[in-house]
Amino acid sequence: MKYFVYISMGSLFGIVLTKAEVVSWFRIRDMFSFQDPHLFLIIGSAVVTGAIGVALLRKFAPKALTGESIHIPDKVFNKGYVIGGVIFGIGWAITGACPGPIFAQVGAGELPALVTLGGAILGTYFYSALRPRLPH
Repeated sequence: MKYFVYISMGSLFGIVLTKAEVVSWFRIRDMFSFQDPHLFLIIGSAVVTGAIGVALLRKFAPKALTGESIHIPDKVFNKGYVIGGVIFGIGWAITGACPGPIFAQVGAGELPALVTLGGAILGTYFYSALRPRLPH
């Protein structure tokens, strides 16, 4: 019961991603080839929603479900963001998934998504191993 809220919200998020066709390889292909604005509009609305959410978190300083304070640290731009963004974009274009949709694709029974999930796990492992030597 302790994780019910997290499992419920994750499941709801997966349903929304699936219904919005964010998990569709064809939609992602069409986005990267500039043939369909569907995902650009979804991503744009997510950026605006996220910016509003961060502004509200900073203004009202609510507590997390666990009672802890929510702190959003400021970040200084560096070339690592560009390098990471390029690698992320290449992976996204090849696999048709970024981290959220991977789980929705697996949940929908798309078996190739298991390879993407394995790659994401390996990438996370290598990042953690290399992080001390990366720009920050």
